[in-house]
Amino acid sequence: MAAVEDRFLQFHPVHGLNVRLDPSGTQATRVESFAHGVCFSKQPLAPGEIFLIEIEDKELGWCGHLRIGLTAHDPCSLETVPEYSLPDLVNLGDSWVFAITRNHNKVVEEAGEAGGEAGGRVEAEGTEGSSVPGTFFTKSHLHIQNVCIPRDKLVGRSRPGRFSHILDDLYKTNALPPTARRSRIGVLFVPRGQGRADMHIVINGEDMGASAKNIPTQRPLYAVVDVFAATKCVQIVQVEYGFSSLQTLCRKTIQKHIVHRMALDWLELPELLKNYCKYE
Repeated sequence: MAAVEDRFLQFHPVHGLNVRLDPSGTQATRVESFAHGVCFSKQPLAPGEIFLIEIEDKELGWCGHLRIGLTAHDPCSLETVPEYSLPDLVNLGDSWVFAITRNHNKVVEEAGEAGGEAGGRVEAEGTEGSSVPGTFFTKSHLHIQNVCIPRDKLVGRSRPGRFSHILDDLYKTNALPPTARRSRIGVLFVPRGQGRADMHIVINGEDMGASAKNIPTQRPLYAVVDVFAATKCVQIVQVEYGFSSLQTLCRKTIQKHIVHRMALDWLELPELLKNYCKYE
């Protein structure tokens, strides 16, 4: 399978009525109500390319959380953006959307071909491609069939603070609910030949399995992110697929030799470098 090229991912300017994008086009906030929060990727995804977002803010008082998936509809071709991704967008056809819940986001291998509400049977532990708890730095890549994704940005991270090293371990082991602030959730499609593909959801570096199977790939596929109900704001996380920059390599080397991020304070390094390693 051809390598995925690095590119700057953004949200499409066509989005739900209650969505506001920041000037960079990488942050989407639902400004009122609980619906009309459907967003799309600005460009179609390449095979094996993950559209990764981080939950930046939440809003108490609503039931339900983020929804994510794929659609073969060009956002510019829609007369109006549906109020909900589920069921409105899915009912238009050629759309596959998965509702992220507080638990039970894994799917069994025999999952149906249509995306839908999460909450099916839990997949057996130890599935190939699942993350393995480690120290500060875990395995370098996540493998899903013939797709290889750098793990560096896949796992959610807490804001640096007194207990951040404890929270970081909870993100790595997926002990926190995937709907928590700072959780990172991604969607991609994995080709399986003959113009078909499987849609996979990745939560904090762990593959949840094929939540939709046999998706036709003759038409371009756009990512769908529904900033729904308790999810208030999401931010796109850029993933490096090619050779890492010298800056990134230096950061990885430093991180690899410390116990946790707050241990950076013990090192004799410039403050700017410490902050870069903590936040990235």
